[in-house]
Amino acid sequence: MCHEQGIDVPYEQLNGDTLRRMIQEFVTRDGSNWDEDGCSLEEKVEQVLRQLRAKQVKLVFDQQSQTANLVVCR
Repeated sequence: MCHEQGIDVPYEQLNGDTLRRMIQEFVTRDGSNWDEDGCSLEEKVEQVLRQLRAKQVKLVFDQQSQTANLVVCR
């Protein structure tokens, strides 16, 4: 089950380019180690897209901070 304050945003409703840029920003944030995994940025983006499709992660919009984030579902 996913737990996060905010509004769930169906990723399918986002423009494909917007979704891809959002995922790129997510995987390149400070502290992320995608480049240490030996995969390219594009490979990591594809991994996150697969996780979205499998409902392992979701998009959440936080009204208080006016930001969107990818959140792991457990």
